[in-house]
Amino acid sequence: MQKTVTIYSTPTCHFCEMAKDFFAEKGIEYTGYDVSTDAAKREEMIQMTGQLGVPVIVIGDEMMVGFDRAKVAGKLGIEA
Repeated sequence: MQKTVTIYSTPTCHFCEMAKDFFAEKGIEYTGYDVSTDAAKREEMIQMTGQLGVPVIVIGDEMMVGFDRAKVAGKLGIEA
């Protein structure tokens, strides 16, 4: 069963783009929220993390701030 993937990001975040490119490269479907324009999702992200740093990636019920290719791949059970 594939885990649900959500990313909270901004259009100017280099690491956000790297994460999205990784998901595309691996064929991983995800839900993305642009927290620079979506105030409700920005507040949701802040409540989860206590900060404004992006990307925030949620895989299943696990959340991480930042993009670490190997860590994301491990949580998805795929090759980095």
